[in-house]
Amino acid sequence: MLGEKELTNLFPDFKDLIQPSGIDLALDKVFVQKTGGSLIDNEKNLPEIEELEGPIFTLKPHTGYLASIDRKIKIPKGYSMLYLPRSTLLRSFVSVQTAVGDPGFYGTLMFMVYNHGDYEFKVKKGDRIAQGVVFKVEGSGVYSGSYQEEEE
Repeated sequence: MLGEKELTNLFPDFKDLIQPSGIDLALDKVFVQKTGGSLIDNEKNLPEIEELEGPIFTLKPHTGYLASIDRKIKIPKGYSMLYLPRSTLLRSFVSVQTAVGDPGFYGTLMFMVYNHGDYEFKVKKGDRIAQGVVFKVEGSGVYSGSYQEEEE
């Protein structure tokens, strides 16, 4: 796992969010599901989503949402990221569910946020909801999947 010095060198766009053992990731937008989806024979049919009006979002009990992070990320070749929820969310019965960030990925991170509690939970644009933990990966290629965005 990489620490502050290495993270600052690899992720200069996140300098203000670097912690001793990871990078805080701040909320940008929140979305609700509008239709169903499917994954049959590896063909992605993603659900339609609708953006909620912010900057303060009220997460209803026992409900899932998609959330985007406030800036694009570029994971350098030879490194991978695991994303974990901030402890304040977990202590509030809210989880952040994520996937692995592959080497070479560039784009907007999208996480599922789920309110497991029996009460509403409020979160604001710019709040830190997750932390990216970075690991060196030996002998890896680079991500070239469908969520890869063109670098600006």
